[in-house]
Amino acid sequence: MSFEEYAALARQLSEQRRAGEHHAAAESARRRDLNAAVDYLQQRLTAQGQRLDQLGRAIGVDQPPPGPPAATGPGPAPGAGGVSAAGSPGPVHGAFDGAAGVPGRSDVGAYPPLPAGETRLALPTAVSPAGVGVPAQRAAIDPAVELELARRMADEADRHGQQAELLAQRPALLPTWSPLARAVAVYAACGTAAGVLMLMLVVASGVGLVDGFTLGAWICAGLPAVAFFAGYLVLGRWGRPAMVAGTPPRYLPLGFLICFLLVPMAYCAYLLLVRGLR
Repeated sequence: MSFEEYAALARQLSEQRRAGEHHAAAESARRRDLNAAVDYLQQRLTAQGQRLDQLGRAIGVDQPPPGPPAATGPGPAPGAGGVSAAGSPGPVHGAFDGAAGVPGRSDVGAYPPLPAGETRLALPTAVSPAGVGVPAQRAAIDPAVELELARRMADEADRHGQQAELLAQRPALLPTWSPLARAVAVYAACGTAAGVLMLMLVVASGVGLVDGFTLGAWICAGLPAVAFFAGYLVLGRWGRPAMVAGTPPRYLPLGFLICFLLVPMAYCAYLLLVRGLR
């Protein structure tokens, strides 16, 4: 071999060594990037888990429902199936015994012998390029692709979590209304219901079941107080968002004014209507 051939071979080996070093450096940087991505994704998943726990506690779910109980029955006896006492797998009956494995069919053999001249059919096996009859291996999984899929799923989980938080910040009663409008609607509805009860008392007074003093007491104080406390309780029960700490404003002076004015005004309107009809 001439000197030029030795020099060319040395240059080729040096190029291969530099290419190997570059490849090793690129692979090391890729692994560092993958590890950093895994750590960041782990932190995101941990934060998502903590936020989901907070949402669960806010809606009254402290922990996920327990799974199905594990089987507590006795294990298979040695020699009857599974692993024997010596650690070697024992003969398994019932799984491959055919008709003999069925209770009450002890007189039937496992599998009848084949007639002369017939052979059993072999099960098909996957053929790989490495050899015949060897199952083919699964395709290699790219960690970068799997991390990208996990990141997209984490983004989707964040989006759904934000939607759940927005829904949790709304009360169950009239969620799109403002707190003031909700309070006015609740107190007005309770006052209207008290007005209906007032009409029933007026009818009862007309037939002599309720005297005038009792009717006046219910109209001026009893029914307005019942309507006010009913609205107060309704706002406290269904007008409070799940994710808002503390008690939302219930506008007590406004509710008191609405309830204690609506019922007497309804009674006055009833009197005017009756006189107008007469």
